[in-house]
Amino acid sequence: MTIWIAIGLTAAGCYLLKLVGLLVPAGALERPLVQRLSALLPVALLAALTAQQTFSTDASLVIDARGAGLAAAALALVLRAPFLVVVAAAVVVTAGVRAIGG
Repeated sequence: MTIWIAIGLTAAGCYLLKLVGLLVPAGALERPLVQRLSALLPVALLAALTAQQTFSTDASLVIDARGAGLAAAALALVLRAPFLVVVAAAVVVTAGVRAIGG
């Protein structure tokens, strides 16, 4: 029954958060600071999720093939490669490191 309580609370929290967002006056959303933060927040969240998924297993820090794949993707981005090339570079390097490592 605990899982259903968690699901219900999460659903209610999401609904309330959406409702609060709709109740914010338009004037508050047009401020330059709010616009800059709203533009940067998704990037920061995506970076945090990527780092968490790449460098953690359970509750420990891990450096493995996923880090090499992320580094390859970052290099491809620096070289301004198309998105599919970035993803392919990450996949190939990750698979290669895993194949070499055992």
